[in-house]
Amino acid sequence: MLTFVGLGLFDHRDISVKGLECIRQADAVFIERYTSMLAGTTLEEMERFYGKRVELLAREEVEQDPERLLACAAGQDVVFLTGGDPMVSTTHMDLRLRAHERGIRTAIIHGASISSAVCGLTGLQNYRFGKSCSLPFPAKNWFPHTPIEVVAKNLSLDLHTLVYLDIQKDRYMTVSQAVGLMEELAEIKGFPIPLYVGVARAGSDHPVVAAGSGEKMRNIDLGPPLHILVVPARLHVVEQEYLEAFAGL
Repeated sequence: MLTFVGLGLFDHRDISVKGLECIRQADAVFIERYTSMLAGTTLEEMERFYGKRVELLAREEVEQDPERLLACAAGQDVVFLTGGDPMVSTTHMDLRLRAHERGIRTAIIHGASISSAVCGLTGLQNYRFGKSCSLPFPAKNWFPHTPIEVVAKNLSLDLHTLVYLDIQKDRYMTVSQAVGLMEELAEIKGFPIPLYVGVARAGSDHPVVAAGSGEKMRNIDLGPPLHILVVPARLHVVEQEYLEAFAGL
């Protein structure tokens, strides 16, 4: 059996009681940290708290060649850990489908997700979010325009956009870096983005939320990871008041 367990937002203590019990009863526990990560803990701290060895899987071992994981789940109780909620990522949906095709039973134990936490921290109403997008670090001769196209479409429909920021092995994207990239893309496309909202360390004891213009947000330091960005549409009066009270708008 293969059970997908969401770890929540920030550290090893965010896991549900049900998820923790499942880990402690498992024959093997795996984790991936490329779609998201718990910035407030380490793999060693997780192992001590869960009372289990946790094996880190590389991206290719999840997306391209999950044979070892699936073979293990075919005969044992295996837990696959992810940051946030397991099925927010299509990568994990694909893995569950692969298991199903092989006749392996699967289950999901959900965890807190940044997609809902952002609403609570910013006051932006959840039903007003359109399609989300990911913003990667540009590479040589590669600067994808998909994020700005998603934002433009959402703004035309008066919908907010949640922008997931790139996480790499040796670096993470900050809100200030993300705003700089979005401003560059907006200039290329020829339309302004009037407002940004940044969130850092959601789920921690001291999350930070800031809102403002591109100029303000390019020069802001929200501290350690993880960061996420929102491009809001026209604000409802309650959203405006919430951002003024809790995000310095």
